[in-house]
Amino acid sequence: MSGQGSGGNVLAALCSFFIPGLGQLLQGRVFVAIIQFILAAVLWIVLMGWIIHLWSIIDAAKFNPNR
Repeated sequence: MSGQGSGGNVLAALCSFFIPGLGQLLQGRVFVAIIQFILAAVLWIVLMGWIIHLWSIIDAAKFNPNR
């Protein structure tokens, strides 16, 4: 049983640090990964992508598959 703060979530958060949505993709959450990647790409263009990028990191770190 792995929950928030598990090693897998730390790895996912690190992956999302470099590429928004990659952590979610590693966790098997394809739809959320695609949404976060697209939003980050679009918003980086207008200099607001760091918000989605931070959301992606925090979301990957806090994911609990048992909920």
